[in-house]
Amino acid sequence: MTEQNHPVYAEITGPIVMIGFGSIGRGTLPLIERHFKFDKNRLVVIDPREEPGDMEILKKHGVRHIKEYVTKDNYKDLLKPLLTEGEGQGFCVNLSVDTGSLDLMKLCRKLDVLYIDTVVEPWLGFYFDKNMKNADRTNYALRETVRKEKEKNPGGATAVSTCGANPGMVSWFVKQALVNLANDTGLKFEEPDQHDREGWAKLMKKLGVKGVHIAERDTQLTKNPKPLNVFWNTWSVEGFISEGLQPAELGWGTHENWMPKNAKKHKKGCKAAIYLEQPGANTRVRTWCPTPGPQYGFLVTHNESISIADYFTVRDKDGEVTFRPTCHYAYHPANDAVLSLHEMFGNGGNSQPVHHVLDEDELVEGIDELGVLLYGHEKNAYWFGSRLSLEETRRIAPYQNATGLQVTSAVLAGMVYALENPKAGIVEADEIDYKRCLEVQLPYLGPVEGHYTDWTPLDGRPGLFPEDLDTKDPWQFKNILVRS
Repeated sequence: MTEQNHPVYAEITGPIVMIGFGSIGRGTLPLIERHFKFDKNRLVVIDPREEPGDMEILKKHGVRHIKEYVTKDNYKDLLKPLLTEGEGQGFCVNLSVDTGSLDLMKLCRKLDVLYIDTVVEPWLGFYFDKNMKNADRTNYALRETVRKEKEKNPGGATAVSTCGANPGMVSWFVKQALVNLANDTGLKFEEPDQHDREGWAKLMKKLGVKGVHIAERDTQLTKNPKPLNVFWNTWSVEGFISEGLQPAELGWGTHENWMPKNAKKHKKGCKAAIYLEQPGANTRVRTWCPTPGPQYGFLVTHNESISIADYFTVRDKDGEVTFRPTCHYAYHPANDAVLSLHEMFGNGGNSQPVHHVLDEDELVEGIDELGVLLYGHEKNAYWFGSRLSLEETRRIAPYQNATGLQVTSAVLAGMVYALENPKAGIVEADEIDYKRCLEVQLPYLGPVEGHYTDWTPLDGRPGLFPEDLDTKDPWQFKNILVRS
């Protein structure tokens, strides 16, 4: 890795408390060191594990480690002294699983401490609670808790909610993709302001976009084949299993005229999404990415599926919805992760006893191709995103693979936004300055490209067997969902 001058974006005047030192924490640490001025003596990492490799990194960087679980019972007593130690404004960087994001956010804002996370994470036990209704186990329900808090307590210290690669960066890609599409189709338009949600929604409607896939393909390969009874992934296994066993969820567009039999609507809140009574990581959809072309993806629930659909909703003067895009994740993980899922669901959804995140030394090649596929407009479909390779990742940042760097660089961008806008209140990635965030993030994303395609989910169908298709509108969810 070559040494170069990195821009210092801001000063963090108070303590920095990082919760979680898994694959994302490890990768975020050197980016914080590169791009912020801060007191090294007041940077602390809280993580219950003591993995030798992690301890080595913390020792090398001179970072204090507190070996603790952050729980519902101890979080106030544990965090308050750390976040308020000495002068200045502290920053809480929550990169952990099983930590209640909303409670941590409320504590930080009460203490006038800046906050960022990559997911609305519940406390331990939520994801696997068999006594809960599926509707209550959704990301929709988790997001609504944060939106209510924002409504109840507007303004105040900035808390950036759900700001990793996806959710997070992909919301900035959607805006950039809309601007590119408008320019490429010759639309006369004025780019809406950062705070003009309605203007952005009208632009998407005007362009005729019916929906958005968060279309991702991870092609990273390992030196050795995956052994049985081990779950391998290129990022948090616990995180992936948790969200994969939640119900499949998607923002539900106004163009849809068919709904799966096991689909359910929400009775409260923004009503921008539906969920299916089946796990996301066992629900397949048809999608497209530049490298493979057409591919299967898993419809795993993510916050951005709901927030993007909600953000780009157009209402009439009576508040009735006149336009909303369908939006969902369409994720093809690394092959080893696909195999791991196959084993897990073959065993009744019970996870393997050993979980392992593949680090940069175990992987030999591949890219994480993560972008947004805007479809249904006059140019058919447009993919815009990052095509970051493992090789480039090794060159530009330590302790992470390509998947990790797309997340950690988005955390960096969200932190820069918070420090430059310290009184923005609770915000999602959709609501913050996409240009500034991408400006910070772009050096870490490899080639960021736009690709048009004439592919539709009807290509090559029906094949040898009859299918129930909507041939009038290729972009109906009926044609996208794999139903056999």
